[in-house]
Amino acid sequence: MTALTLAQASVIVDKALEKGRELKLQPLTVVVLDAGGHMVAMKREDRSGILRAQIATGKAWGTLGMGFGGREFARRAAGGGGLFLTALMAASEGRIVPAPGGVLIRAGQGGEVVGAAGISGDTSDKDEICAVHGIESAGLVADTGDPA
Repeated sequence: MTALTLAQASVIVDKALEKGRELKLQPLTVVVLDAGGHMVAMKREDRSGILRAQIATGKAWGTLGMGFGGREFARRAAGGGGLFLTALMAASEGRIVPAPGGVLIRAGQGGEVVGAAGISGDTSDKDEICAVHGIESAGLVADTGDPA
């Protein structure tokens, strides 16, 4: 099993924040978890909201728990799976956030999941752009759950 390193997680966080500044986004919080759901790295920009760390963690943790990216998770949640989503929220003790901005990190194309990144601060779509940029900058593969 390939492990996500602190060096890789640091690149993901820093490059994601750099992309956010380039795009002039609202202040972001970026969280990187390993495959077991443990935090490896986190940074919160000045003026980022007080719940952003929990939201970013929930986006990343939910993708790990479900095994697919936040975009697919959001699609399933919006598709009328209310009872199932309620059950997931109860089972996870409210720790999941089914939204874009939670991105699985794979070791290679179609490779094993080594972690997940979660970002919160701007719109979920913009958060996701930054997560993908950070993951790819670290030489890893981003899996948003988009079937493209």
